[in-house]
Amino acid sequence: MRSAPTILHLDMDAFYASAEQAAKPSLRGKAVVVGGLGPRGVVATASYEARRFGVHSAMPMGQARRLAPNAAYLVPRFGLYRAISEQVMGLLRELSPLVEPLSLDEAFVDLEAGGVADDEASARAVGERLRADIRAVTGLTGSVGLAASKMLAKIASEEAKPDGLRLIAPGTERALLGPMSVRTLPGVGPATGDHLRRAGITTVEEIAEAGEDELVRLLGKAHGGSLYAMALALDERPVVAERESKSVSVEDTYDVDIHDRVRIRGEVARLADRCVQRLRAAGHSGRTIVLKVRRFDFSTLTRSETLRGPTDDPGVVREAAARLLESVD
Repeated sequence: MRSAPTILHLDMDAFYASAEQAAKPSLRGKAVVVGGLGPRGVVATASYEARRFGVHSAMPMGQARRLAPNAAYLVPRFGLYRAISEQVMGLLRELSPLVEPLSLDEAFVDLEAGGVADDEASARAVGERLRADIRAVTGLTGSVGLAASKMLAKIASEEAKPDGLRLIAPGTERALLGPMSVRTLPGVGPATGDHLRRAGITTVEEIAEAGEDELVRLLGKAHGGSLYAMALALDERPVVAERESKSVSVEDTYDVDIHDRVRIRGEVARLADRCVQRLRAAGHSGRTIVLKVRRFDFSTLTRSETLRGPTDDPGVVREAAARLLESVD
């Protein structure tokens, strides 16, 4: 762990919705929801005005419309968002050669590697200057977290939202994390959270008190060991400028349920071809084929098959996807 909070995490505030509000003055101060507008659409981003009505990302669009019937509902304009993201990422790269983008609106920056910060005061000054520069260049706001590790910097930026800066001073991490929910830690989703809750563990401090052996017993060696280290505020992951892709995927959501198996086979074959095109464009091949099917009630079925060797042959991928489809009722 570092001795100074020189890892910065930037998270733009309600990015897609804020970009639309900046582009269209008539939307400023109003509830804006961006996402798929069809019956099966899902909210991608909701402005803070819309969040007051209970609308949030990943919510079915139909539910959002019931909660905020007078909001502006917009389809995403990714060309606009990418252009703004490039401006923001350019500002980050002026600070350091080590910038790790996580998405269009989120990134880690190693300030120490850029020689722009080496203590709390200089890190805070850089963070405040960055927020001002982003507002000046894009008209949007971003929240900044500063800490001695990636995990804590991300937690800090979440606590800083919206339009704020939070610095976690080295030495205060354990006290800060202790009362937080286990879901705060990276890698703890609903399933792991429920598993820990059944074992009587609901806070980060209770993870630390349980001990590494108990965590390994509950979650396995790799997951249990890493979770215990994070509960102790130990996170040595470096900021990596270029992250290698681990997977390539495509998916479609249909406005009307598809029941006909012949048509479903055709859709799966079409998706397989699109996926292979992306795979080849990235210069990769793959071994494991995964098929995800979402049902009428939004429950999801997942099937996978690992091939003997890597492939970028569309015929092979289509055949594997067809076999996986046959295992879905």
